[in-house]
Amino acid sequence: MVYIPAGEFLMGSDKKEAKKSEKPVHNVYTDGFFMDKYLVTNAQFKEFVDANPQWRKPQPSKDHIDEIYHDGAYLEHWYENNFPRGKEEHPVTKVSWYAATAYAQWVGKRLPTEAEWEKAARGGLEGMQYPWGDTIDTTKANYLFHIGSTTPVGQYPPNRYGLYDMCGNVWEWCLDAYQTRFYVKSPSHNPFSDNISMENVIYYFKEINTPRVLRGGAWGVDPNGVRVAVRLKGQPEYTIQTFGFRCVMDIDKRSTD
Repeated sequence: MVYIPAGEFLMGSDKKEAKKSEKPVHNVYTDGFFMDKYLVTNAQFKEFVDANPQWRKPQPSKDHIDEIYHDGAYLEHWYENNFPRGKEEHPVTKVSWYAATAYAQWVGKRLPTEAEWEKAARGGLEGMQYPWGDTIDTTKANYLFHIGSTTPVGQYPPNRYGLYDMCGNVWEWCLDAYQTRFYVKSPSHNPFSDNISMENVIYYFKEINTPRVLRGGAWGVDPNGVRVAVRLKGQPEYTIQTFGFRCVMDIDKRSTD
Protein backbone atom coordinates (compact mmCIF):
# COMPACT_ATOMS: atom_id res chain seq x y z
CA MET A 1 0.00 0.00 0.00
CA VAL A 2 1.00 3.62 -0.53
CA TYR A 3 0.74 6.32 2.13
CA ILE A 4 -1.30 9.37 1.12
CA PRO A 5 -0.43 12.24 3.48
CA ALA A 6 -2.97 14.28 5.40
CA GLY A 7 -3.65 17.74 4.08
CA GLU A 8 -5.68 19.94 1.79
CA PHE A 9 -6.19 19.81 -1.97
CA LEU A 10 -8.45 21.40 -4.55
CA MET A 11 -11.25 18.99 -5.49
CA GLY A 12 -13.34 19.21 -8.64
CA SER A 13 -12.84 21.04 -11.90
CA ASP A 14 -13.71 24.39 -13.44
CA LYS A 15 -12.27 23.55 -16.86
CA LYS A 16 -14.47 23.94 -19.93
CA GLU A 17 -14.79 20.14 -20.14
CA ALA A 18 -16.11 19.87 -16.58
CA LYS A 19 -19.65 18.67 -15.93
CA LYS A 20 -22.00 20.22 -13.41
CA SER A 21 -21.30 17.39 -10.97
CA GLU A 22 -17.60 18.37 -10.87
CA LYS A 23 -18.28 21.95 -9.77
CA PRO A 24 -17.44 24.05 -7.93
CA VAL A 25 -13.74 23.58 -7.30
CA HIS A 26 -13.42 23.56 -3.53
CA ASN A 27 -10.79 23.09 -0.86
CA VAL A 28 -10.89 19.73 0.92
CA TYR A 29 -8.91 18.30 3.81
CA THR A 30 -8.46 14.55 4.26
CA ASP A 31 -6.71 12.67 7.01
CA GLY A 32 -3.77 10.55 5.95
CA PHE A 33 -4.53 7.02 4.75
CA PHE A 34 -3.04 4.09 2.88
CA MET A 35 -4.21 3.10 -0.60
CA ASP A 36 -3.59 -0.03 -2.64
CA LYS A 37 -0.84 0.60 -5.15
CA TYR A 38 -2.71 -1.50 -7.70
CA LEU A 39 -6.29 -2.33 -8.60
CA VAL A 40 -7.60 -5.55 -7.05
CA THR A 41 -6.77 -8.38 -9.45
CA ASN A 42 -8.59 -11.51 -10.58
CA ALA A 43 -6.12 -13.61 -8.59
CA GLN A 44 -6.77 -11.65 -5.41
CA PHE A 45 -10.53 -11.77 -5.84
CA LYS A 46 -10.41 -15.53 -6.41
CA GLU A 47 -8.78 -15.93 -2.99
CA PHE A 48 -11.72 -14.02 -1.55
CA VAL A 49 -14.44 -16.11 -3.20
CA ASP A 50 -12.58 -19.32 -2.36
CA ALA A 51 -12.64 -18.31 1.30
CA ASN A 52 -16.16 -16.86 1.13
CA PRO A 53 -18.32 -19.11 -1.08
CA GLN A 54 -21.37 -16.94 -0.47
CA TRP A 55 -19.74 -14.44 -2.86
CA ARG A 56 -19.09 -16.90 -5.67
CA LYS A 57 -20.59 -16.60 -9.13
CA PRO A 58 -24.14 -18.05 -9.18
CA GLN A 59 -23.92 -21.82 -9.58
CA PRO A 60 -26.63 -24.49 -9.30
CA SER A 61 -26.64 -26.42 -6.04
CA LYS A 62 -23.72 -24.47 -4.57
CA ASP A 63 -23.24 -21.54 -2.24
CA HIS A 64 -23.14 -18.34 -4.27
CA ILE A 65 -23.88 -14.63 -4.23
CA ASP A 66 -27.45 -13.63 -3.36
CA GLU A 67 -29.34 -12.28 -6.37
CA ILE A 68 -30.06 -8.96 -4.66
CA TYR A 69 -26.33 -8.13 -4.62
CA HIS A 70 -25.80 -8.20 -8.38
CA ASP A 71 -27.64 -7.52 -11.65
CA GLY A 72 -27.17 -10.91 -13.29
CA ALA A 73 -23.73 -10.54 -14.87
CA TYR A 74 -21.60 -11.00 -11.74
CA LEU A 75 -18.20 -12.51 -12.63
CA GLU A 76 -19.70 -13.33 -16.01
CA HIS A 77 -16.42 -14.38 -17.61
CA TRP A 78 -15.47 -16.71 -14.78
CA TYR A 79 -16.20 -20.41 -15.22
CA GLU A 80 -17.68 -21.91 -12.10
CA ASN A 81 -15.18 -20.51 -9.59
CA ASN A 82 -12.21 -19.99 -11.92
CA PHE A 83 -11.23 -16.65 -13.39
CA PRO A 84 -10.16 -16.39 -17.05
CA ARG A 85 -6.81 -18.13 -17.38
CA GLY A 86 -3.92 -15.89 -18.31
CA LYS A 87 -5.55 -12.84 -16.73
CA GLU A 88 -4.53 -13.40 -13.14
CA GLU A 89 -2.98 -9.92 -12.90
CA HIS A 90 -5.75 -8.09 -14.74
CA PRO A 91 -8.13 -6.07 -12.56
CA VAL A 92 -11.21 -7.99 -11.52
CA THR A 93 -14.33 -6.68 -13.27
CA LYS A 94 -18.06 -7.38 -13.25
CA VAL A 95 -18.08 -7.01 -9.48
CA SER A 96 -20.85 -5.11 -7.73
CA TRP A 97 -20.30 -2.46 -5.08
CA TYR A 98 -21.56 -5.00 -2.54
CA ALA A 99 -18.93 -7.56 -3.54
CA ALA A 100 -16.19 -4.93 -3.59
CA THR A 101 -17.18 -3.80 -0.10
CA ALA A 102 -17.27 -7.38 1.15
CA TYR A 103 -13.80 -8.03 -0.28
CA ALA A 104 -12.45 -4.88 1.36
CA GLN A 105 -13.81 -5.97 4.74
CA TRP A 106 -12.31 -9.43 4.30
CA VAL A 107 -8.81 -8.00 3.82
CA GLY A 108 -9.24 -5.53 6.70
CA LYS A 109 -9.66 -2.48 4.49
CA ARG A 110 -12.49 -0.45 2.95
CA LEU A 111 -13.39 1.32 -0.26
CA PRO A 112 -12.08 4.89 -0.57
CA THR A 113 -14.27 7.92 -0.24
CA GLU A 114 -14.35 9.87 -3.47
CA ALA A 115 -12.42 12.70 -1.81
CA GLU A 116 -9.69 10.24 -0.83
CA TRP A 117 -9.73 8.78 -4.32
CA GLU A 118 -9.37 12.15 -6.07
CA LYS A 119 -6.67 13.34 -3.70
CA ALA A 120 -4.70 10.15 -4.30
CA ALA A 121 -5.24 10.29 -8.07
CA ARG A 122 -3.95 13.86 -8.30
CA GLY A 123 -0.70 12.78 -6.71
CA GLY A 124 -0.06 16.19 -5.16
CA LEU A 125 -0.65 18.13 -8.39
CA GLU A 126 -3.21 20.94 -8.30
CA GLY A 127 -5.67 21.80 -11.04
CA MET A 128 -4.50 19.21 -13.55
CA GLN A 129 -6.76 17.13 -15.77
CA TYR A 130 -4.89 13.85 -15.31
CA PRO A 131 -2.68 12.27 -12.63
CA TRP A 132 0.47 13.55 -14.36
CA GLY A 133 -0.63 16.83 -16.02
CA ASP A 134 -2.99 18.30 -18.61
CA THR A 135 -2.31 16.08 -21.62
CA ILE A 136 -2.84 12.39 -22.24
CA ASP A 137 -1.68 9.78 -24.73
CA THR A 138 -1.73 5.99 -24.98
CA THR A 139 1.70 5.58 -23.38
CA LYS A 140 0.26 6.82 -20.08
CA ALA A 141 -3.04 4.96 -19.67
CA ASN A 142 -5.41 2.35 -21.07
CA TYR A 143 -8.32 4.33 -22.54
CA LEU A 144 -10.19 5.09 -25.79
CA PHE A 145 -10.30 1.43 -26.91
CA HIS A 146 -6.64 1.53 -27.96
CA ILE A 147 -6.20 -1.90 -26.34
CA GLY A 148 -9.85 -2.94 -26.36
CA SER A 149 -9.85 -4.64 -22.97
CA THR A 150 -8.30 -4.47 -19.52
CA THR A 151 -4.53 -4.58 -19.15
CA PRO A 152 -2.50 -6.10 -16.31
CA VAL A 153 -2.22 -3.81 -13.31
CA GLY A 154 0.92 -1.70 -13.18
CA GLN A 155 1.53 -1.72 -16.92
CA TYR A 156 1.47 2.08 -17.21
CA PRO A 157 3.59 4.62 -15.28
CA PRO A 158 2.45 5.50 -11.73
CA ASN A 159 1.54 8.96 -10.53
CA ARG A 160 3.67 10.96 -8.08
CA TYR A 161 2.31 9.00 -5.12
CA GLY A 162 3.32 5.71 -6.75
CA LEU A 163 -0.24 4.62 -7.61
CA TYR A 164 -0.96 2.77 -10.84
CA ASP A 165 -4.01 2.90 -13.13
CA MET A 166 -5.63 5.91 -11.50
CA CYS A 167 -6.61 6.89 -15.04
CA GLY A 168 -8.28 4.37 -17.33
CA ASN A 169 -8.24 0.55 -17.31
CA VAL A 170 -11.35 0.22 -15.10
CA TRP A 171 -13.71 2.50 -13.21
CA GLU A 172 -13.24 2.23 -9.45
CA TRP A 173 -16.04 1.89 -6.92
CA CYS A 174 -16.01 4.42 -4.07
CA LEU A 175 -17.82 4.20 -0.75
CA ASP A 176 -19.93 7.34 -1.19
CA ALA A 177 -23.50 7.73 -2.36
CA TYR A 178 -23.71 9.66 -5.63
CA GLN A 179 -25.20 13.15 -5.42
CA THR A 180 -24.91 15.32 -8.53
CA ARG A 181 -24.57 18.60 -6.64
CA PHE A 182 -22.81 17.31 -3.53
CA TYR A 183 -19.93 19.77 -3.95
CA VAL A 184 -22.25 22.74 -3.44
CA LYS A 185 -22.85 21.76 0.18
CA SER A 186 -20.15 19.23 1.02
CA PRO A 187 -18.09 19.69 4.18
CA SER A 188 -14.46 20.66 3.73
CA HIS A 189 -13.09 18.17 6.29
CA ASN A 190 -13.11 14.48 5.30
CA PRO A 191 -16.28 14.81 3.18
CA PHE A 192 -18.47 11.76 2.73
CA SER A 193 -21.75 11.63 0.85
CA ASP A 194 -24.59 9.61 2.36
CA ASN A 195 -27.54 9.97 4.72
CA ILE A 196 -25.79 7.83 7.32
CA SER A 197 -22.25 7.76 8.65
CA MET A 198 -19.39 6.11 6.81
CA GLU A 199 -19.10 3.59 9.64
CA ASN A 200 -22.76 2.62 9.24
CA VAL A 201 -22.47 2.34 5.46
CA ILE A 202 -19.61 -0.13 5.96
CA TYR A 203 -21.38 -2.08 8.70
CA TYR A 204 -24.79 -2.18 7.00
CA PHE A 205 -23.52 -2.30 3.42
CA LYS A 206 -25.87 -5.13 2.44
CA GLU A 207 -28.83 -2.84 3.15
CA ILE A 208 -27.61 0.02 0.93
CA ASN A 209 -29.71 0.60 -2.19
CA THR A 210 -28.72 4.09 -3.35
CA PRO A 211 -26.40 4.86 -6.30
CA ARG A 212 -22.66 4.88 -5.59
CA VAL A 213 -19.75 6.88 -7.04
CA LEU A 214 -17.20 5.46 -9.48
CA ARG A 215 -13.97 7.20 -10.48
CA GLY A 216 -11.07 6.99 -12.93
CA GLY A 217 -12.57 6.07 -16.28
CA ALA A 218 -11.89 2.85 -18.15
CA TRP A 219 -10.34 1.21 -21.21
CA GLY A 220 -13.18 2.24 -23.52
CA VAL A 221 -13.57 5.83 -22.32
CA ASP A 222 -12.50 8.96 -24.21
CA PRO A 223 -9.92 11.46 -22.85
CA ASN A 224 -12.62 13.65 -21.32
CA GLY A 225 -14.01 10.73 -19.36
CA VAL A 226 -10.75 9.66 -17.72
CA ARG A 227 -10.00 13.04 -16.12
CA VAL A 228 -9.34 12.88 -12.36
CA ALA A 229 -12.38 15.04 -11.55
CA VAL A 230 -14.94 12.95 -13.46
CA ARG A 231 -17.68 11.35 -11.36
CA LEU A 232 -19.81 8.40 -12.52
CA LYS A 233 -23.07 7.16 -11.01
CA GLY A 234 -23.72 3.43 -10.63
CA GLN A 235 -26.31 1.34 -8.80
CA PRO A 236 -24.59 -0.81 -6.17
CA GLU A 237 -25.75 -4.03 -7.84
CA TYR A 238 -24.23 -3.13 -11.23
CA THR A 239 -21.72 -5.65 -12.56
CA ILE A 240 -20.15 -4.16 -15.67
CA GLN A 241 -17.06 -5.18 -17.62
CA THR A 242 -15.43 -1.80 -16.97
CA PHE A 243 -16.11 -1.67 -13.19
CA GLY A 244 -13.41 -2.67 -10.68
CA PHE A 245 -11.95 -1.29 -7.44
CA ARG A 246 -9.04 -0.83 -5.08
CA CYS A 247 -8.99 -0.46 -1.30
CA VAL A 248 -7.74 1.91 1.36
CA MET A 249 -6.86 1.55 5.02
CA ASP A 250 -7.02 4.07 7.83
CA ILE A 251 -3.75 4.88 9.58
CA ASP A 252 -4.97 3.80 13.01
CA LYS A 253 -5.95 0.38 11.66
CA ARG A 254 -2.68 -0.06 9.76
CA SER A 255 -0.69 0.79 12.89
CA THR A 256 -2.39 -1.97 14.90
CA ASP A 257 -2.02 -4.73 12.29
